[in-house]
Amino acid sequence: MKRNVLWIDCSAAALAGGAVLLLSDWLSAMYALPRVLLFFIGVVNLVYASYSFTLAKRTYRSPFLVGLLVAGNALWAVVCLGLAIHVWPLATLWGVGHLLGEAIFVGGLAGLEWRWRADLCAVTVADPD
Repeated sequence: MKRNVLWIDCSAAALAGGAVLLLSDWLSAMYALPRVLLFFIGVVNLVYASYSFTLAKRTYRSPFLVGLLVAGNALWAVVCLGLAIHVWPLATLWGVGHLLGEAIFVGGLAGLEWRWRADLCAVTVADPD
C-alpha cells in the first residue's frame, strides 16, 4: 500500500469529486444540504486530485511538496469535520455521514502520507516487495 498511497489518494479524490458534481442534485435532496455546498466539495476534491496526481506520477517528490499534500489532507479533514458539526441540525444522517466519512478517510491518508513521507520522497527504483 505504501507504494500506491498517492495513486489511491488521487483516484479517490477524483472519483469522489466527479461523483459529487455529477450527482449534486440528487445528493442535495438526499443529504438535505445546499447544492452549492456539494458543488464546493466536488470542486475541492477535483483540484486536490489534480495536485496529488502530479505527485503520484513523479519519481522524485520534494519533502515540501509531500508536506503540502499532507497539510492539504489534514486541512480538508478539519473542514469536513467542521462542516459536519455545522450542518448537523439540518442535514440528514446520510449528509453528516458523508462529511464525517470524508474527514476520516482524508485524515487517515494524511497520517499515512506523513508516516511514509521519507519513502514518498525517495527516488523510485525497482522495489522487491
